[in-house]
Amino acid sequence: MQQELPFSSRRSPAVCLNGCVASSQPLASVIGLDILKRGGNAADAAVAVAAALGVTEPCSTGIGGDCFCLFYDARIGQVRGLNGSGRSPRALTLDLLSSFGFSQSQPPSVFHAINVTVPGAAACWCETIQLFGSKKLTLGEVLEPAAELAERGFPVTEITAHHWAKWSKALKADGKALGGDFLINNQPPKHGQLFTNPTLARTYRELAQRGRSGFYDGRVAEAIVDVVGRNGGVMTLDDLKNHSSTEVRPIFTDYKGVRLWECPPNGQGIAAIIALNILKNFSMKEMGHNSGRYLHVLTEALKLSLVDVAQYCADPEKVNVPMEGLLSEGYGRQRAELINMQVAAITEHGTPPGSDTVYFAIVDEEGNACSFVNSTYMGFGTGLVPQNCGFSLHNRGANFSLDRSHGNCVGPEKRPYHTIMPAVVTDAVSGRLLCCYGVMGAFMQPQGHVQVLLNMLEFGMNPQKALDAPRIFVHYNKADREWKLSVEDGVEQAVAEDLQKRGHTVTWPVSGHDRSQFGRGQVIAVGCWWDPDASEPEMAARVLWAGSDPRADGCALGY
Repeated sequence: MQQELPFSSRRSPAVCLNGCVASSQPLASVIGLDILKRGGNAADAAVAVAAALGVTEPCSTGIGGDCFCLFYDARIGQVRGLNGSGRSPRALTLDLLSSFGFSQSQPPSVFHAINVTVPGAAACWCETIQLFGSKKLTLGEVLEPAAELAERGFPVTEITAHHWAKWSKALKADGKALGGDFLINNQPPKHGQLFTNPTLARTYRELAQRGRSGFYDGRVAEAIVDVVGRNGGVMTLDDLKNHSSTEVRPIFTDYKGVRLWECPPNGQGIAAIIALNILKNFSMKEMGHNSGRYLHVLTEALKLSLVDVAQYCADPEKVNVPMEGLLSEGYGRQRAELINMQVAAITEHGTPPGSDTVYFAIVDEEGNACSFVNSTYMGFGTGLVPQNCGFSLHNRGANFSLDRSHGNCVGPEKRPYHTIMPAVVTDAVSGRLLCCYGVMGAFMQPQGHVQVLLNMLEFGMNPQKALDAPRIFVHYNKADREWKLSVEDGVEQAVAEDLQKRGHTVTWPVSGHDRSQFGRGQVIAVGCWWDPDASEPEMAARVLWAGSDPRADGCALGY
């Protein structure tokens, strides 16, 4: 029976002047805010929050996964990016997988050790601080609050406890035992139960003392290679030692006076940009928020963008991704012409399964912003836990294709199609920071980015209302060879029936813990640009407005 998760309370947006953190876990938000108060900037606080979430939400994120970062540098008014995703082992080839009996029609289990790509988070944390940090705090000072939290323990929050149990059960069903590092008396912790992770505290402190070599060379690296090898994977110490993050040039599109920035492939941020370029050709506001017509056009635009991304999103260092064409407004117009206003299109594509992830946003006193996503992909990832390290290894390699002709085909030292995608919004003319936001949740992420931005820009919702509003989730079911449309509780029944009449296969109302499929977002806006009735004197333009998704346990805090 589906456990109830009533949405019976309301929340105002957090408003403040000096600095703000919005994350899916209150203890992590507090840690980030403390870093800001100690003189750290948005980048310093982002790493502190990432580390804290690795303690409090190990069923979604951790140092055994990957991350992506967008940083708005207030000094120069520019958005910079870091791709912190790891590459596949050098020995991983399609021929090797074929020799193991795997194929496109019979892939390995998503929890198999062969799906462990190099965990990129540790390097990205270090490089975020080196490239974007304040230089007022050391890596050790940034990581120590999370290490102390792991050592002393914390009470597990409600939604995290639910996902902890769900992913523990999934691993057990796959024949894996998660292990004592993440269980209490061989059971996942319950809501409010105290959980400690002293071995993770040790790992954090080694990273603090030795920098990236504290993770990619030495005790931790050896433990990673050992557990992967014992479970049928092919990662080596050299694979780890050779890893580095990549500074990337963010991609963007302009929509009604604002500029949406995303990370380029191998991340899927391009999906949100393609969808917005399609939606420019429709009068979305006039259709009415979450009306049948509005959700039909939105669904069709998202389907088209997801098809494109499934086809073209891959490691640009290994294959040619036609970025210029995909990002062009002309291409958006071509795709818009495919939308029938009355009937849902039959558009085929294939995507891997969904996942859990964490997203958080930070804006500091100087006006810098850090938009950050950190993930172990599907819950605890593979569920493999390196001995005495306190974290599980992700399963990003499950996103590789086993089709030799596909750009995202598995191969050596290659980054897979990646779902995680932070976002930044600036003024399209002046470059002024308007918003730092994101919505986690696998293939929901671009869909959440588009829906939350439209809520603010087209319908004047403040950040909290924009997150509270019910959402849709479009997904392709390979087995049935058809698109499914999940519609959240809160959308009117008549609208769901209208969508069915237009040919959509609709699940409505989606409620309780099943709401997790609609993602969990965080938003920090600078000024009230989203309010059509607002006048913005100098002081009001400095006010930070922040929201935190009710589908998660977190909060937005400021000072």
